[in-house]
Amino acid sequence: MNIKALIAQMTVEEKIGQLMQLTTVFFTEASEEETGPWKGVGIDERDLKYVGSVLGAPPAETFVRLQKKHMEEDRNRIPRLFMSDVVHGYRTIYPIPLGLGASFDPELVFECTSMAAREAAAGGIHVTFAPMVDYARDARWGRVMETFGEDPYMNSVMGATEVRAFQGDDLKSTEHIAACVKHFAAYGGVESGRDYNTVEISERLLREYYFPAYKACVDAGVAMVMPSFNSLNGVPSTCNPWLMDEVLRDEWGFDGAVISDHSAVGELKNHGVSGCDADSAELAFRCGCTIEMMSLTYYKNLKKLIEDGRIKMWELDAAVEKVLELKEALGLFDDPTRGASPEKEAEICFTSENRAIARRAAEESAVLLKNDGVLPFSEDIKKIALIGPFATTNMLKGPWSCRGKHVECVSIYEGISKLLPNAEITVAEGCSATWEDMDESGLEDAVAVARAADAVILCLGEPHEYVGEACSRVRIGLAGLQNKLATLCVEANKNTAAVLINGRPLTIGELDSVCPAILELWYAGTESGNAAAELLFGRVNPSGKISMSFPQTVGQCPIYYNHPSTGRPRESDNDGSRFTSRYIDCGNLPLYSFGHGLSYTSFEYEAMELDTHKLTKDGRLTVSVKVRNVGAVDGKEVVQLYMRDLVASTVRPVQQLIGFKKIIIPSGESRTVSFEITEPMLRFYDANCDHISEAGEFELFVGYADHKYLRDSFELI
Repeated sequence: MNIKALIAQMTVEEKIGQLMQLTTVFFTEASEEETGPWKGVGIDERDLKYVGSVLGAPPAETFVRLQKKHMEEDRNRIPRLFMSDVVHGYRTIYPIPLGLGASFDPELVFECTSMAAREAAAGGIHVTFAPMVDYARDARWGRVMETFGEDPYMNSVMGATEVRAFQGDDLKSTEHIAACVKHFAAYGGVESGRDYNTVEISERLLREYYFPAYKACVDAGVAMVMPSFNSLNGVPSTCNPWLMDEVLRDEWGFDGAVISDHSAVGELKNHGVSGCDADSAELAFRCGCTIEMMSLTYYKNLKKLIEDGRIKMWELDAAVEKVLELKEALGLFDDPTRGASPEKEAEICFTSENRAIARRAAEESAVLLKNDGVLPFSEDIKKIALIGPFATTNMLKGPWSCRGKHVECVSIYEGISKLLPNAEITVAEGCSATWEDMDESGLEDAVAVARAADAVILCLGEPHEYVGEACSRVRIGLAGLQNKLATLCVEANKNTAAVLINGRPLTIGELDSVCPAILELWYAGTESGNAAAELLFGRVNPSGKISMSFPQTVGQCPIYYNHPSTGRPRESDNDGSRFTSRYIDCGNLPLYSFGHGLSYTSFEYEAMELDTHKLTKDGRLTVSVKVRNVGAVDGKEVVQLYMRDLVASTVRPVQQLIGFKKIIIPSGESRTVSFEITEPMLRFYDANCDHISEAGEFELFVGYADHKYLRDSFELI
């Protein structure tokens, strides 16, 4: 394909069309009516044929029809790109990324993502708006459900893994799709955890915490980048020359296509950096925003900007070339449908094999937060009380689940009924899960059901509509009467465990104070109920570790384990000293820290050995950790390695994750895990934002963020 020759024969309108993205509805039968969707946004119906990409995930049948119709009508025979948010599954839905991060298992992430790519490709998707690797510290932000958590190293590993899984070794493969990393940059740092809000962060902090995961995805070869909605240090990301030109393209060497977030170019006027759509279009275009999603400032203004000399024709050609290069890389010029069809979609999607992957992911992502000897329940239990607003619901897939269907999600009731067909299961909703509904009429019945049962399972959490984009919250506890329901049921029956369905860390101190066992399931997707049953009744041993801290109270937000040292540290929440960095009405530590998660067995960390205590700039240091399963059942343990730079020219984190490995250890046996440390792992950004390492002493420990099992130290010389 001679792309430059193709561009040379295109009209200005056709070129601009390649930089436009509209939703599917513009191209379906409904758009042919007199009141078609273009009427409201000001696009001429005759110009729709120029549009180069489509936002949405129509059924394969619709996709094939639309693509073939377009190819028949387009004189240049340029296929359209179809893009959608395949965030945690296409049709077979696995846990939300925050849950998947809790698996601490990159191989599992790769398997899930590869499955999603196969399904999406069969359905006609060419590009996914994933991975989302925004570093986040504030559980009030609804989009934390899309992140892998509060650690930059974890985000980097998981994000790069998703890029490789989505894209494979060859984008022409019909089992893979192109990835678009988002949201560049620092969207997770929005002020007060309020979506779309401003972000003010120093360059050093950006480079230390927020940038690493984006760069890891660029280094992994991600095909596209999406700027974030927010302004960053006073300049919206969509038109931020330092961010998009100096960092992304010049420093990191990214040379692919950039697509705005939904209507973000048009919203530059709202930010106040542009006085009109023409200025918005020029600002975004000059910062390398290749494709504009939905707001149509390019469509309405680029031609005039070229005529006025504000944008050169060669600049427009260069942008179009990036779009056509992506289409060529995906093999669309050879096969505009890339083999997608209704038959292939039916064959590839929602198979028993894919559901098995989703089920294992749900099991591996679940975190046993607390267990006072209640779990696992015996399968011999005769009477089970299933209580709470999430007992029978199928609304378990979570936001951003593409073509997944709620009705196809296994409810907790269905999962337990299938596992224990002879058990007597009595259901009582008890109360609603919303703040608006404070009706207590169901509490008495729920308590009676709990009292009559051999075991009680409380199904609690936050409603589907409380999670995701535009769902920031200042109250992140269990809404409505759920805490009261839990207290009454535990008083009636001590053999009680709670299962949480949620998309963010919640403030569950009240539940924690009364309930003997708490299992964090997250929005776990298609196989939620089956996974919950296997975990609750011991068929599967929980092995997840939370990747984002659960605060004691919302007043601690933002809270994160890898915080900087302070001149007046509080040594512990039991420290009685007054003039330290503390609250007078709450401890500093979260309720549950990053990396926390229990098992039905017990692990002892027996030894940590370093092969040297002197590391040179070009040397290597091997850390070996011996872990024994001293419990009665086989289990999986996530061995987490942390580091602290004891003395440096700038303030360093009190701890930072530098390695993790998930291993299976049979009962009574031990395993040794090794990590390799090199000088680049010790680098940080100094006050001048130079990436350096400094000679000195470093502490190592294994355990989790606020619980250290073994320690040792070494010196960088």
